[in-house]
Amino acid sequence: MIVRSFYTRWLCTAVLALVLAMSYGIPVCAETGTTYKSLKLFVEVLEELEKNYVDEVDADTLIHNAIKGMVENLDPHSSFMPPEAFDDLQDETKGEFSGLGIVITMKDGILTVVSPIEGTPAYKAGIFAGDIIVKIDDESTKGMALWEAVSKMRGPRHEEVVITIIREDEPAPLVFSLNRDLIPMTSVRSAMLKPGYGYLRVTNFRMNTHEEIAAHLEKLQSAETPLNGLVIDLRDNPGGLLDQAIKVSDFFLDEGVIVSIKGREETNTQEYKARPGKEEQKYPIVVLINGGSASASEIVAGALQDHSRALILGTPSFGKGSVQTVRPLKDGYGLKYTIARYYTPSGRSIQAKGIQPDIAVPHAILEKETKKPSAFDRMLKEKDLQNSLRPEETDDSLRDAVSPEPSSKSRQLQETEQLHQDAQVRRALDILISYGVFNKVNGN
Repeated sequence: MIVRSFYTRWLCTAVLALVLAMSYGIPVCAETGTTYKSLKLFVEVLEELEKNYVDEVDADTLIHNAIKGMVENLDPHSSFMPPEAFDDLQDETKGEFSGLGIVITMKDGILTVVSPIEGTPAYKAGIFAGDIIVKIDDESTKGMALWEAVSKMRGPRHEEVVITIIREDEPAPLVFSLNRDLIPMTSVRSAMLKPGYGYLRVTNFRMNTHEEIAAHLEKLQSAETPLNGLVIDLRDNPGGLLDQAIKVSDFFLDEGVIVSIKGREETNTQEYKARPGKEEQKYPIVVLINGGSASASEIVAGALQDHSRALILGTPSFGKGSVQTVRPLKDGYGLKYTIARYYTPSGRSIQAKGIQPDIAVPHAILEKETKKPSAFDRMLKEKDLQNSLRPEETDDSLRDAVSPEPSSKSRQLQETEQLHQDAQVRRALDILISYGVFNKVNGN
């Protein structure tokens, strides 16, 4: 058989290489001998299946499945990718693509949502971090490779994809019919919560995220009222490019380590530091995180937390503390595998632990205050007394510090009002305002 003879020749070549190595005095360790025995076993099984399996088998398919199993059994983030999956991976950080907007991972062999991408069909439909995807278009995800699941959820725009999920505390599976749409490439938006207090939302870390942030920061910092505090929202941010996380952290740090990466090989061990000489930003920062904040967003949160540059508020993050590299292979195949773990400036590994918030605040949407005033609220006040002195005219800037700005027909102000109903954003704003008040009390 041609295929069989090919693998026999291949095995002989491997044996010859070992013999030559020993002939030239090159040390051949016990592990090499063990590897050779395992390869011999692999070829023996392959030949046996080709010869005697009930149906005819394709050798290439068997070998690719073997490589797939070898790589994917290492960890949830390593994978062997066929050409179409390798092309899709490039789209995630570069071009525009159409899909549902779900970032997924394999957790104990189960297809799990890391987070939905804001503004996408999945986000609008109410897919949550931690949801388990059990079916895609009536096909079970059991045994499905990560790239296969991604491939099934991507495709022509506006076509329907039905996914079935299991969610904690839900008695029955939930079925979502979603239409694919273009996944937004912009990853940053901003708003002014109130004069002097900015809001910066980062949904993921793509190739130009640091440039987007620089533009939004310039806009916030050049507002009529000087910036007295900033809320950075990293909730449901699944991460992205390592270099972008480093550059974003560098915006807010003037010195010290941002993140260190430690791998088995010295070439995969590196320490990244903040660059001095930038314009100092003295305003306080509150960073929002949750269970959907992963990877690059955890690097930013960990760096700002360890350097006491920001207060971290919300719920514990996802806990992805590993670094992957992508190696192109011949014929368009690709290999994505883990090369290192990363550590925060203080030396913490957050792998499977996550960033712990300084102040734990669960997510909630606040209801607008429509309740009737209590008896105490209805008590007489100075202004109700007969012949009381009329109040002097005061500057608008002396209004109640926590009152939202007057409503406007502009969409941006409408979004700002919605942010004020977000319990975590509101708590972050209250903290920043309190910080400013105490600074004034202490004469700073």
